[in-house]
Amino acid sequence: MFDQVVNFVSTVNWGGLGLPAFRILLVLAIALVVSKVLNRSMNILRQRLVSAGLSKGGTATETAKRTDTIIRLVRQASYIVLWVMVALVLLKEAGVEIAPILAGAGIVGLAVGFGAQNLVRDVISGFFFILEDQIRVGDVAVVNGTGGLVEEMNLRTIILRDVSGVVHIFPNGTVTTLSNMTKDWSAYLFDLRVAYKEDTDKVVRIIEQVGHEMIQDTMFGPLMLEVPEIFGVNQFTESAVVIRGRIKTRPIKQWVVGREFNRRIKYAFDVAGIEIPFPHQRVYFGDAGKPFDVRIAEANQGAVVEKSRKE
Repeated sequence: MFDQVVNFVSTVNWGGLGLPAFRILLVLAIALVVSKVLNRSMNILRQRLVSAGLSKGGTATETAKRTDTIIRLVRQASYIVLWVMVALVLLKEAGVEIAPILAGAGIVGLAVGFGAQNLVRDVISGFFFILEDQIRVGDVAVVNGTGGLVEEMNLRTIILRDVSGVVHIFPNGTVTTLSNMTKDWSAYLFDLRVAYKEDTDKVVRIIEQVGHEMIQDTMFGPLMLEVPEIFGVNQFTESAVVIRGRIKTRPIKQWVVGREFNRRIKYAFDVAGIEIPFPHQRVYFGDAGKPFDVRIAEANQGAVVEKSRKE
């Protein structure tokens, strides 16, 4: 065994190995430098993404989580591409024919691509969802017509929970429509119906007064971004005049503010004598008959007269 090793070493042209060895070392050195540059670039990109997320009002935890997901995916993809290229160059420098390897890798990649195309589509779509910050965990969103609170947001799926507690899971590649109801700020849109006899200018002043009182309230004021914006008379219906307006609030606070606003509007309208119309009916028994309450009153009066006669 020892003699065989000695014979192999003696047959090697050591003089001719100097240049290939130098090339291999040079390739490895360049790869290490590029990996260091990539790592430093990823750190700089992470800092910029975190700063951009915080400037948009995002929380530190959610911004860091979203940024780490993006950076991890980009770093892994960059390192895989780098070291695959380095491996191919080293094999070529070692005298290995890499054309069959590339052909085989292409066939394998094509087969895997056909088999996992849905998974690849989901991951790519999820990457852009996270990169563009379209929705975050804690947002209220409508995905493909289904609304709910975003409980999880990852590279493959979006998970919503609706008000009934039902969990809906959407692969990112199947999302065709996405509406974020709580991005940056939210709004409560109201339509107040009043009777035709009411003075609409007076009604608008009452609405403005309620809005100013709410924004000065210690509990609801911090949830509102500004006083209610009243658009004016929006519609004439069969029985009411509709006045439309909007209240800008902090994300996900529009329903809390809206319910309190409706409560105060009802009380303010009652105090001011503003009529809120509602559908109602009166029932008559027969065309020629008297109203039911009139007949009851007459019957009671007849019973009293009859009783007095007997006494």
